[in-house]
Amino acid sequence: MRRALTALIAVATLIVGLTPALPAVAVTPGAAPASRSGHAAPMHQNPMALALPDGQTAASCADPSAVHGVGRDRNWYLYCTSDALTATELDPDGSLVQHVVPTYRSTDLTHWTYVGDAFTTKPAWVGDANGIWAPDVVFRNGRWYLYYAASDTPGATAPTGGGSAVGVATSSSPTGPWTDSGGPVVAPQAAPTGTGQRWEFDPEVITDRGTTYVYFGSYFGGVHVRTLSRDGLRSDPSSERLIAIDNRYEGAYLMRHGGWWWFMGSATNCCNGALTGYGVFVARSRSPLGPFLDRDGVSITSTRVGGTPLLAQNGNRWVGTGHDTVVTDFAGQAWIIYHAVDRGDPYYAGQPTYTKRPVLIDPLDWQGGWPSVRGGAGPSDTVQPGPVAQPGERPTYRASVAPVDVPGRLIREASTEFDGSALPPTLTWTREPDASTWTVSNGAFRWQTQAADLHPPATPLASVLSEPAPRGDWVAETTVSVDTPASGDGVYNYVQGGLIVYGSDSDYVRLVSNSIYDTRQTEFGKQASGQPAGAPTYGNMVVGPVGDATTLRIVHRVVDGEDHYTASTSVDGRHFVQGGTWTAALGDTPRIGLISLGGTGFTSTFDDLRVSTVVSSRR
Repeated sequence: MRRALTALIAVATLIVGLTPALPAVAVTPGAAPASRSGHAAPMHQNPMALALPDGQTAASCADPSAVHGVGRDRNWYLYCTSDALTATELDPDGSLVQHVVPTYRSTDLTHWTYVGDAFTTKPAWVGDANGIWAPDVVFRNGRWYLYYAASDTPGATAPTGGGSAVGVATSSSPTGPWTDSGGPVVAPQAAPTGTGQRWEFDPEVITDRGTTYVYFGSYFGGVHVRTLSRDGLRSDPSSERLIAIDNRYEGAYLMRHGGWWWFMGSATNCCNGALTGYGVFVARSRSPLGPFLDRDGVSITSTRVGGTPLLAQNGNRWVGTGHDTVVTDFAGQAWIIYHAVDRGDPYYAGQPTYTKRPVLIDPLDWQGGWPSVRGGAGPSDTVQPGPVAQPGERPTYRASVAPVDVPGRLIREASTEFDGSALPPTLTWTREPDASTWTVSNGAFRWQTQAADLHPPATPLASVLSEPAPRGDWVAETTVSVDTPASGDGVYNYVQGGLIVYGSDSDYVRLVSNSIYDTRQTEFGKQASGQPAGAPTYGNMVVGPVGDATTLRIVHRVVDGEDHYTASTSVDGRHFVQGGTWTAALGDTPRIGLISLGGTGFTSTFDDLRVSTVVSSRR
């Protein structure tokens, strides 16, 4: 979403819709139900096709918002963050033309036609440094409202006080013309730390029991909610409440289902090329004001931050699957619309650090009372049954439950419970640390965290304790506790301990319990050589919450000749939440191991290292 802030996000965090008062985005009131005998809803294949007037297809539609027309309007409308649409449309200075909230129309929810930009010029109170991001379009009071994030506003002498803000424009039509309100709905505000200003990004507007709310925020400052004025043009600062802790979520989306309000938020870096690990997490509350708890019962305001993975990359062509909205088709099926990155074609031509984010659509199902995408299968890249976008169509999508990989037979010769007082001979050191910094006793391996890392050319490079990985498919697990304060007091970036699958210092994946500013999170990172000049070499995603002890699991599968590594985590060692998948080329002899690094003063305590075969199980 934020090209110019990508580097800042990566350094500062290392992880980091439209919603009516009804259960999901509503189709036209009184529309005819889907027919069981009519023609079948069309098939589709991701990404959505966004046709431009010159015959090209738009390269990006980040941070999508989608709505259906009202009254007799049978069209759907799609709005995207400000972005370049192609690599060939250039400004006089040779830079790519930035379209300000490009807008599209569709009758089938998968093939779209460009109808123009919401803004031909930016509102006077919005700055020029970046742009207008993350539109959220709603229909209320007989008018259309387009809420947006203003990434910057004029300096501190201006009435808005500088920094980012939320704005709104209105229209009698979903395609404009739009009239800006002339000022912020949510004005810039100083960060709680007193340094800089909060990121007032990604507005989301809902109505519940006659009150309309606006959600906003991002990594720097957290996600908040306020009540909106009756005219929808201003918010009440005194009503503000924290919804999600800082350094974790942005792109909030709220929906109602089954008597719950569901918070969906996206985490980590949105725009990291082929190493983008962006994904969507979910938590629920009986109230739109929270508190929102994940499937483990952990709050998204907790230092050990909660959030159950909902949408994560699965090893196919798509990575960075995030910033979603949800629509409901005429058959009553919910569909999640989101942007992603094609790992085989991540950048605009000639722009090796400008990430393209095409828009995707997949069915949103419910399993055990919680949402899943395609029954847990995640983003699709093959031909799939499409939505019932018009009355009278016959639905062809049928929900099913995707299997999940779990440990099978323990491979005893590769596993240890750290009994005795010495390391097993199968585990050897890369860059052996001082012997005074680790011990084996009482069934645990305790290793002081090192003031080192594994990002070349970091100095010094950290130690790795590892053994050869088995041939074929396998599961590696460890249970680790890292004694950084659970309260979040103090900043200990990025003290961590956990699992690594190590090819070299330039090629590995690692799953760790990590300290990220005032939060504690599980992070699944990938270091990859061979990236284009100037492109990132490290990317990350996050998984489930951190516990007093956290069990970390990496499943290795060979799929169509590629090595897939999938992360899962557990706070009790029994119930696991599955996160995303990295594809990684780690050489012919990768090693499974442990790391403890990121800064001195703490200890990673490992209860075990277990390696098993893989079996598939139904969820």
